[in-house]
Amino acid sequence: MTHLGKNLTKIAESIVKTYEKDGGINRIDGVNLPATEPVVGILNDIMQILFPGYFGERVPARSNILFFVQSGIDALFLRLLDEFKRACQYAQSIGQYEGEITRTSCEENALSLISCIPHIRALLKQDINAGFEGDPASKSKEEIISCYPYVYAIATYRIAHEIYAMDIPLIPRIMSEWAHRRTGIDIHPGAVIGHSFFIDHGTGVVIGETSEIGDNVKIYQGVTLGALSFRKDADGSIKKGGKRHPTIEDDVTIYSGATILGGNTVIGRESIIGANTWITSSVPPRTLVTFQENQIYRSLDH
Repeated sequence: MTHLGKNLTKIAESIVKTYEKDGGINRIDGVNLPATEPVVGILNDIMQILFPGYFGERVPARSNILFFVQSGIDALFLRLLDEFKRACQYAQSIGQYEGEITRTSCEENALSLISCIPHIRALLKQDINAGFEGDPASKSKEEIISCYPYVYAIATYRIAHEIYAMDIPLIPRIMSEWAHRRTGIDIHPGAVIGHSFFIDHGTGVVIGETSEIGDNVKIYQGVTLGALSFRKDADGSIKKGGKRHPTIEDDVTIYSGATILGGNTVIGRESIIGANTWITSSVPPRTLVTFQENQIYRSLDH
C-alpha cells in the first residue's frame, strides 16, 4: 500500500471510531428510513394528479384522463406502501409507534391518502381563487398555479397534513421541508389551515406546528406564527407538545414582517395586522394593529 493509501486508511478508521464515540447522527444496522428522493417522488406524483397539465412531463388529453389518473394512483399506491412501512418501522424502533405494522395497515393508510385527493383539490381551488382575487397583479388563475410559490407550498402542506393526521412520522416533515427549500415558505404539517388561504410573495413565512388559521386569511412575506417560549422539564429539557403557536381567526390580513407568538394568542376575526409588528397577546376582532414609534391598536368599527 502506498503512503497515500495508508493515510487514507487511517483517516477512514478515525471516522469509523466517531460512529461509536459520537453516535446519534448515524444509522448503521438500523431500520431503513424514508429517504428524501422517493418521498419527493411521491409528492410529485400527487402534484400531477392535483394539477394535471401543470406539474410533471405528461399533459393528459380529455379523452384519456381516466387512464392518466388510474395509472397515476396505481403507481402512487405502491410507492406509498413502501415509504409508509419504512416510516412506521422507524417509529416502532424508537418506541413511538404502538400499532401493528402489516401490509393491510399500510394499504389502508395509502388508500386513505389517495381518497383525500378530491377534498384536497377542492380546498386548493379555493386557495388559488383567493390568490387571484387578492392580488391585483395576477392576470389569470393559470398564472397563479404556474408562478406563485404559495401554491406549491400550500398544496404540499395539505398533502402532508393528511399524512401527519395518520401519525405517520418523518414523511410529512420531509415533504414540508422540501417545499420550504423550494419556495421559502415553512408550513409545519401539523398546523390547521382553513379554506381560501393566500400567501402573497411568501419568502420567509413560518407557520408553526400548533398554529390554527381560519378561513379567508391572507398573509404576506416574512410573517412568523411562532412560539413565545418553551416549557422545560426539571432537567432543563424542552417539553414536547402542547399549544405553542397562535390562532388566527377568519378574514384576517397579516402584513409583511409581522411576528405573532404564543399558544394563547388569538387574532380576532377581520383584524388587520400591520407590517413589522410584534404581538404576544390576543387582539380583539376587527382591530387594526400598526407599528410606528409604538404599537397602536384601533378598532376598525370607529
